[in-house]
Amino acid sequence: MTEAVTSAHLREMPLPRSPVVLDHVVDDRDEVWRLIDSHAPYWPVQRYFANSAEYAALSGQDEPAQMIVAPVFRGNWAFEGDVLDGVQPILDSERFIAAAKQLFDAEIVRPTTVYVNLTWQLPFPQGAGHTDVPAFRGFDRTTYPITFLTIMGLSGLFEDVRVKVATGVSWFYRGHDGGFEYWPQGPDGPSVLHEGAIDNTAIVADNDFMWHRVRPTGRVEDGMVTMSKDAELVRRDGDGWAIVDDGRELGAFTTDRLRVSLSWKGIAFSDDADRRRHDEHVDDIDLAGVLKRFTDDFAARGQTLEIPADPLTDPGFVRTLRDTYLRYPSTSS
Repeated sequence: MTEAVTSAHLREMPLPRSPVVLDHVVDDRDEVWRLIDSHAPYWPVQRYFANSAEYAALSGQDEPAQMIVAPVFRGNWAFEGDVLDGVQPILDSERFIAAAKQLFDAEIVRPTTVYVNLTWQLPFPQGAGHTDVPAFRGFDRTTYPITFLTIMGLSGLFEDVRVKVATGVSWFYRGHDGGFEYWPQGPDGPSVLHEGAIDNTAIVADNDFMWHRVRPTGRVEDGMVTMSKDAELVRRDGDGWAIVDDGRELGAFTTDRLRVSLSWKGIAFSDDADRRRHDEHVDDIDLAGVLKRFTDDFAARGQTLEIPADPLTDPGFVRTLRDTYLRYPSTSS
């Protein structure tokens, strides 16, 4: 069992940069809905997690006996250079790029990613909030587990090699629930709610470092759908959608009950020298360097960190790092 993180360490953690709010994201919101229809089906976000320990580490919940798969579905529209039909204008959005430059005081912004999250209007476990998956020079999600990367980011030990990524979260949903809650002053500060008239608006922020979460949707009396990570959200004829798991239809509903958020990401460089350092892999970090920083930090606390055979996915090691470095925000609201 690790001791609680020291007050001195907490004071050293930087606060998130002030988010940028966009009141208008796209000129033709109907085009976004055409893309949503054409790029179905979608898959549960829990497919990202290797095991229940990883899920618990990022959800702020106790480790469940079995991972809960909520009705939140994901589709990658632009990722690792693969851009789906019709998505390039969103990826190259001047509004997102300008906001990202403002956020990080950057001269250069390189758009990289567009994805959508689709939530059926049913209650689901909120958790304490989360941060997005950070990347580090030479150390990112293409090779390493997302939970390990997230703990690295929240530890504050790797800021010198963290890739600065701006995330613009926008909404295409006219319901008055299912908003966005975020902690711009860090997990110990008050939260801010972005809810109500949020359709075609966006918040551009350092979501790899700023805690945030989706507000509840739907009615408690509607219950909860039980599904596996292999389930899919599929488009039906007319105005219909359905959740299908192993050939079984678990629920069907119309588009007006679908909460959609669209996320844009871009790497921000302070100047061209910063860009070259990233692109030419100058001062990249490797696994040995990562583990050394963790063990050195534990030693500075008067503790010993035992490194298992597979530190990247070992559940006990993940829990030790989580208990030491993660401070979940207050969720009293």
